[in-house]
Amino acid sequence: MQTLQLNIIPFAPPATTKTFAFYKEWFQGAYAVYISEELLPVVQHFHKPDPAKAETHWLYSDFLPLRDGGIELEIDLTVHLQFAEHYYRFLISNHFRDIAPIMRRNFTQEVELWMFDTTLKGKEYNQYYKFTLAVQHSIHKTPELIISYDGNSRVLKKSMAELPGLDTLIYRWMNYKGLLYHWGESFPDEALRNQHEVFPVISNELGTELEIIFPKSDRDNRYPTFFKLITGFYTKYLNNDDFRKVIPLSPDGFLIRNEGEFHRIDSNASLLEYGNKGTGIDPHNDIKEYGPYKTIEHPHNVKLFFVYQKSDAAIVKNLKDCFDNGFKNAQSLNEYVKLPYTYKDEWSIAFDSLNDAVKTCYHALENRQKEHNVRYLVIYLSPVSKDDATQEEKRIYIRLKEMFLFYGYHSQVVFKGKVSRADFNFALPNIQIAMLAKLGGVPWRLNREPAKELIVGIGASKVRFAKSKMLGSAFCFDNDGKFRHFDCFPADNTQALSVSIRLALLDFRKKNPEAKRLVIHFYKLMSKKELKPVLDMLYDLKVDIPVIILTINKTVSKNILAFDIAAPDTMMPLTGTYVQIAERQYLLYNNIRYTENSFVKKTKYQFPVKIKMTSTQLELLDDPALVDLLIDQVYQFSRMYWKSVAQQNLPVTILYPQMVAEIFPFFKTPVLSDFGKETLWFL
Repeated sequence: MQTLQLNIIPFAPPATTKTFAFYKEWFQGAYAVYISEELLPVVQHFHKPDPAKAETHWLYSDFLPLRDGGIELEIDLTVHLQFAEHYYRFLISNHFRDIAPIMRRNFTQEVELWMFDTTLKGKEYNQYYKFTLAVQHSIHKTPELIISYDGNSRVLKKSMAELPGLDTLIYRWMNYKGLLYHWGESFPDEALRNQHEVFPVISNELGTELEIIFPKSDRDNRYPTFFKLITGFYTKYLNNDDFRKVIPLSPDGFLIRNEGEFHRIDSNASLLEYGNKGTGIDPHNDIKEYGPYKTIEHPHNVKLFFVYQKSDAAIVKNLKDCFDNGFKNAQSLNEYVKLPYTYKDEWSIAFDSLNDAVKTCYHALENRQKEHNVRYLVIYLSPVSKDDATQEEKRIYIRLKEMFLFYGYHSQVVFKGKVSRADFNFALPNIQIAMLAKLGGVPWRLNREPAKELIVGIGASKVRFAKSKMLGSAFCFDNDGKFRHFDCFPADNTQALSVSIRLALLDFRKKNPEAKRLVIHFYKLMSKKELKPVLDMLYDLKVDIPVIILTINKTVSKNILAFDIAAPDTMMPLTGTYVQIAERQYLLYNNIRYTENSFVKKTKYQFPVKIKMTSTQLELLDDPALVDLLIDQVYQFSRMYWKSVAQQNLPVTILYPQMVAEIFPFFKTPVLSDFGKETLWFL
């Protein structure tokens, strides 16, 4: 039996109504307050926003007494909830100003506190535990305080004045008199004039430049550590009369959810279907027993050839032997995924050095004549691993990937160092699964009856170093998890993405007139301005069925957590457990703790994903059965990852767009070919 403790504490408003001063123009120290529909009736006699000017939709307050140019308005904090949250953050920030050594407002304007780590001594830096105090309102419109632990950061003991000649381009955040400022954006003139009081936060680049060696990150179960630090912070800093005078926290402390107050997805949701109608939850062993759900379609003729550095010819021979005969307990390619193949050895391409790879491959591929009814798959034996590759080495790999795609070849990269390792038997099944999926096979599928329902995964990512800084992508899946097609767009805005999604949805509705709904899994890392074309399109769709949108955080939730306090050794809730944390917002635990006695490797204690729901017909989301179905879909789609036999905690509707974002923005050709839209070349 699980008992969940959330890192959330309810509190009562410090006052029901209060008078505040507002101003039309921003000033130093002011907090921007959006004029929402609920606030508009109160302020419109003083300032009514111009619909054509986005900047007029804001007023500003520092929550201090009225000065010239402002107006006083009485605000009901139980009605104007968004404004109330701003005020509570102001109160919390003021309270900790003389308590926290370092403090800042993060990108969501919540209060981030850095507390000194007294256990670390004799280093050239100080280390701080980072905690965030966030404010939200519950589904019952009552305020709540979220206490989260955000890891640690390190600040140099040397000031900026003591670092002459250091390249300032590697500065990121700077500590000045206990407040953090971003270098180059918000850094104040006063701090520049007092550099002996400015201490840099150590980023990876700065640490490398100063030759500072940090201890390796702990990969053990993080739940007990987070629980201890969060409850310890509450006990020391919040569970006292001084803080309760500012924010009247509930004397009961953290929220507890007992059985019946949270949900768990049916355990059958973990089942996958393989060949011969076999089912199971362990893809690696289940495929050995049942075979893949679906082998490749006609033509069944598959020919492999290799691209490799000449000095690695012996490793190519070893890899061939692994494909043909297996390695240790890993089966051969045909035995494992039922993929008959031959080699097209005369087509293999050997280059002298990595710098010659692109030119050598281009001259070899440009005039080749393919045989009829043959699927070709290139095995690229990379001389450098993805983790160790320089930016230029990554570009060479991507250029080869694009070239193979342009000429209509499936491709699979294998790092040469893996082939020579004694534990290659663990990597080999992952390579074979990806090869089958790229060639159009289906390693496994969701164990559910197919329905006329389209699941669309929409990704939008900012990409460093690429010519185009934005990538949008739309992936379409059947209800049973089978990939259909996708498209992606490098652009300075998301207009092309929104048009493509609209066409895909309308085409689906035309082909499936009996469909009940369209479900969209949406990951965003964009500003409101960048999001607007996509959201406008979704809400303006002229279809006669509802569109349901689930926003799924790619970065798994650490700000809101639930701990299973009935299992103090692990504290991670069972897989499939989900709990409502706000209006139409949920935490979903997706891990390999299937039962209370399940063995979980120390690296597999995964944090939950956060899911926010909305719809063109919001009343649909009041139905618990539909909510359960939608969360079940997210849970099951995490099992459709075909790059590895290991379970993921994010659905492929989010992971696949992310994978494309790491490659496609670096392509020279801005438009994806039809061959690329219909295959999983990015696995």
